[in-house]
Amino acid sequence: MAKTTQEIPTLYLQSVSELTAQIKERLESEFASVWVVGEISSYKKAGSGHVYLNFKDAGAVLPAVIWKGTAARIPFQMGDGQEVVVRGRLSVYAPHGEYRLVVEEAFPKGLGAQDLALKQLKEKLAGLGYFEPARKRPLPRFPRRVVLVTSPTGAAVRDMLEILGRRWPLAEVWIRPVRVQGAAAADDIAKSFTLINRLDDIDVVILGRGGGSSDDLSAFNDERVAKAIFECRHPVISAVGHEIDVTVADMVADRRALTPSEAAEIATPDREELRTRLTKQRARMADLMTGRMQFLRKELLGLAQRRVFRQPLERIRDLERRLDDWHGRLGRVIQHRLTLARQKLDKKAVHLESLSPLNVLARGYSLTRMDGIVLRAANQVKPGDRIETKLERGTIISRVEEIQQ
Repeated sequence: MAKTTQEIPTLYLQSVSELTAQIKERLESEFASVWVVGEISSYKKAGSGHVYLNFKDAGAVLPAVIWKGTAARIPFQMGDGQEVVVRGRLSVYAPHGEYRLVVEEAFPKGLGAQDLALKQLKEKLAGLGYFEPARKRPLPRFPRRVVLVTSPTGAAVRDMLEILGRRWPLAEVWIRPVRVQGAAAADDIAKSFTLINRLDDIDVVILGRGGGSSDDLSAFNDERVAKAIFECRHPVISAVGHEIDVTVADMVADRRALTPSEAAEIATPDREELRTRLTKQRARMADLMTGRMQFLRKELLGLAQRRVFRQPLERIRDLERRLDDWHGRLGRVIQHRLTLARQKLDKKAVHLESLSPLNVLARGYSLTRMDGIVLRAANQVKPGDRIETKLERGTIISRVEEIQQ
């Protein structure tokens, strides 16, 4: 028979919170640091920056949380399906009455964290177009100003200065001193590119350092450095000095050089080589000009043997004679036309003469007018009107005495 509440001693009664607190204290003290391997599932990053996920294997599921500060230090991008090794501590979340693993470190299983982080960074930058060949800019053929972003104390800067001075002393060389390894190197390089981006009249930038281990080159595999190179307004040569490993900086830059010395050679022409080439071209040009002059001289001599050059006025004389012939022919044609016109005019004059009223007057007739009007009938006047009578020789002025119809 079950006991009633009154039969249970008060000493043994516990609230849910009290019991949970005991479990929490014992669990967290006994599992303060544990290593767990498992597959990530239900990965979710909250707006606060905290990450909530599960670790699972074939037999169980372990809830876990990665606080924002820890998540920012994990060197690779976590996601569902990844097998990882994590270190952390167990904790009890009293409001839900559940335990979970608070992750403090995480490593990919079978692949180094740095290798995975680098792989994921390259995939990200490739997706953003950082490595596209189409965006690579050509280097200037004759640079006037070169900026070296490198350590001011290393052998790399001395080698570059020696080669630049020997190959192309016309270039003005600026040095932007930076740290090329260590925790602060990436930020230092990125800030230097930001400063360089504000300057004009820069033809090429060389980012370089001597050789080193993969750890030494970590700054050149940093996203901040990649972004700084990508946004640089001037062509960039990456010369990390490590022939085997290709860094992210090498992939983003417009050109890659295996060593800083090679970068200096790529960035500038060789003065001596140019001088030799110009000398050869000048000699070749002189030969071409000599050959051309000889050809033209021969052509000119050939032209000089032509009749038009031996007797240059003969053609003009022929044209003058032809002009004289045309002048004579034109004069004869005009004279003939004038004669015909004169004959035609004489015929017209004779005809008009025959029609002239003056000829009628010569035969004894007269012309009578009044006020300039030729009179044709007697009824055109009345007695007393003044009239003019035109004879062959002279005019009679009279007045009308009588009219006979």
